[in-house]
Amino acid sequence: MNTLQKLTLLDTRLFFQVNLIGQLPSVKKLSLGLSRCGDGHLYLIVAMLLWQFDLLRGQQFIQHAIFAFAIELPLYLLLKNAIQRERPKGSVQHGWTPAIRPSDRFSFPSGHTAAAFMFAWLLAAYYPDYTFYYLSLATGIGLSRVLLGVHYPTDILAGAALGSVIALLVLQSVV
Repeated sequence: MNTLQKLTLLDTRLFFQVNLIGQLPSVKKLSLGLSRCGDGHLYLIVAMLLWQFDLLRGQQFIQHAIFAFAIELPLYLLLKNAIQRERPKGSVQHGWTPAIRPSDRFSFPSGHTAAAFMFAWLLAAYYPDYTFYYLSLATGIGLSRVLLGVHYPTDILAGAALGSVIALLVLQSVV
């Protein structure tokens, strides 16, 4: 068994262990809420509120966010469609079914997690006092995707890395 096969086996085992917790009704409800936070609407609301209540920094933040999303979305789609890792498949006989229907067929990297970490790091650059909370929410969004049965743990790690790197590169640029 080569290294990639071992990693895939470990990833699958970890997925099923984590997913057992995701079947609990309270965990499933929390996971659904966290996952929805990563759908995109919250990012727009936060950006508009920052612009409204902190005009100068809010406007700069929006410029960085637009630039970052303009990089993140096509890159994430390119990677996802190039790698073509199938999402976890569940059935009643396997003891679980995904709690939500994903928007597409492939899972690597997690787009929800990439966007969440990217947005969290952008917020942290402008409002560093709350960095722990931004990153906690981003982590929760990523974990929720595993708990809901639509991503493997390494999908989340790759998404977190992708979003973090894009945010850091965008913050180094002059927009």
